[in-house]
Amino acid sequence: VQLQASGGGSVQTGNSLRLSCAASGRTFSSYGISWFRQAPGKEREFVAHIRTNGGSTYYADSAKGRFTISRDNAKNTVFLQMNSLNPEDTAVYYCAATRLTLGIVIARNYDYWGQGTLVTVSS
Repeated sequence: VQLQASGGGSVQTGNSLRLSCAASGRTFSSYGISWFRQAPGKEREFVAHIRTNGGSTYYADSAKGRFTISRDNAKNTVFLQMNSLNPEDTAVYYCAATRLTLGIVIARNYDYWGQGTLVTVSS
């Protein structure tokens, strides 16, 4: 599976962005997909996860109530709708794929990674 993240940009506090993660490969629907982010000088952190069929989603506390992850298996794409953005959300956002159902918040459990898309939120 090859992943390509897009949709990042520069916005002001309170605005929204929608990230996309486009995947190649016929087995996309068999992978759970997560978004991670990495801010300058910080470790990569989990943001959100969606199960293979989109039936279950999980969020970091920082994302709950503001971010929504979704997927369209017919289009091999996962989305991250981010609302009410603030400067603490500034980071490079990565999508990643895993066949595991446990340990989804741990980056090393992911088999494939996209190249990242930069989100900058200014006050």
